[in-house]
Amino acid sequence: MDKINEYAQIAIDKAVFYIPRIFLAGLILWIGFKIAKKIVELVKKALEKTGFSETLRPFLSSIVGVLLKGTVLFVIATVLGADLTGLFAILAAAAFAVGMALQGSLGNFASGILILTLKPFKVADWIQVDDKFGRVVEIGIFSTDVLTPGNKILIIPNSMITESVVTNYSEKGMIRLELEVTMPYEESFPKVKQVLEQALKEVSKILPEPSPEIGILDFDSHSVQLIVRPFVLPDDFWEVTFNANKAIKKAFSSHDIKVAYSEGVEIGKIGE
Repeated sequence: MDKINEYAQIAIDKAVFYIPRIFLAGLILWIGFKIAKKIVELVKKALEKTGFSETLRPFLSSIVGVLLKGTVLFVIATVLGADLTGLFAILAAAAFAVGMALQGSLGNFASGILILTLKPFKVADWIQVDDKFGRVVEIGIFSTDVLTPGNKILIIPNSMITESVVTNYSEKGMIRLELEVTMPYEESFPKVKQVLEQALKEVSKILPEPSPEIGILDFDSHSVQLIVRPFVLPDDFWEVTFNANKAIKKAFSSHDIKVAYSEGVEIGKIGE
């Protein structure tokens, strides 16, 4: 009977100690999760008003929700009298190990956050990263998908984008083509320029304003290097490039403008 009474007293003491704490923990859990849900909704609305990316908004909202709920659970564990020192040590060690294993992925993740926040480009923009050129079709947390003119999808790690020079061809609404043409030294530049101007007028989708730029770029041993710079919309980049080169070749042929070949050396006249 003494043992029974002893155990009964221990049970009563435990009940007196834990029942109020359990009740309080349940109350904190219910109220805490309600408050966390409200805060997450407010964060979503705030991010939407500030113009954050649609890709980034759900992610940030979920992160806020996880942090708030984790805080509520930590408070509950403290109320119940749990010793969290060992748990924190285990979590810290696990976080360090995961961080080391995913070092590259974490770099891409951080770069993705920067891209989605700072918005150096957006979906449907034409960009160039190093020698990678194409239209942005998706901006993700870890990588950016770019569709090339050859209809190939390039999956570019975000860390590569933030560490490189990015050229955004769509930022100004128009881009300038860089077409190189040669003419012989004996030919008249004013004549060739007029022929080029007329040829460009026959190419559709070249913007009339700003007007195309035509000038002498350089001199080599056999010919004069010309540069032709018409302005086009980003979506028309390749179509106009091919059509402009075709029109220039046809115009040179019809006006009997010759080109120099690199075989041998010949001394000739210099035109106007």
